[in-house]
Amino acid sequence: MSDGIPPTSRQKVHGLLAGAIGSGLLVVLLVGVMWVLEVVDYVGDGYLDRYGIIAHEPDGLPGIFFAPFLHAGFPHLMANSLPLLILGFLAAVRGLGKFLGASLIIILVSGVGVWVTSPPDSVTLGASGLVFGYFGYVVARGLFDRRLLDIVLGVIVAALYWSILWGALPGETGISWQGHLFGLIGGVLAAWVLRRRRPPVTRVSTASIE
Repeated sequence: MSDGIPPTSRQKVHGLLAGAIGSGLLVVLLVGVMWVLEVVDYVGDGYLDRYGIIAHEPDGLPGIFFAPFLHAGFPHLMANSLPLLILGFLAAVRGLGKFLGASLIIILVSGVGVWVTSPPDSVTLGASGLVFGYFGYVVARGLFDRRLLDIVLGVIVAALYWSILWGALPGETGISWQGHLFGLIGGVLAAWVLRRRRPPVTRVSTASIE
């Protein structure tokens, strides 16, 4: 017996559900890895903290790829976990390939920005750059892709999380506003780089008949 839903619409719904489930599992796994690493770091008396981004030091460059997964204690990790789960899920729901590409761009832009602009020899840890990056990515994706779903998600995220933008400005001591700012920039850049490419419009010339 038919349920009245066209096959193409049913396939789209199934695709969205499968994408949502996959996105949710991936982001939960990502945050889970961070918690495991923080437990290891706690047991090791902060041993992993040395793998953060050490500003201006060539030896600190590998920390660009490690720092987003490390935190300066459980309160720091707890503060990042919920927004990372929500914004990460919304960033991933439109495709895991683009999500991974966006994450890489955000990590690189945020990490290099921190390495260049932070005080010399300072060590930066945490997923805040990813949080700000996913915020920028989800909001800017709606502007660049112009899909209805992306626009709606972008507006909702902007309305709910706009206050985090204050964190991208110099403020509280010990908080890496550089990581926040460059993470945000990385998210907007990722949305532009990974935007939907539209086919070129072909112009049809019409000849006039006299």
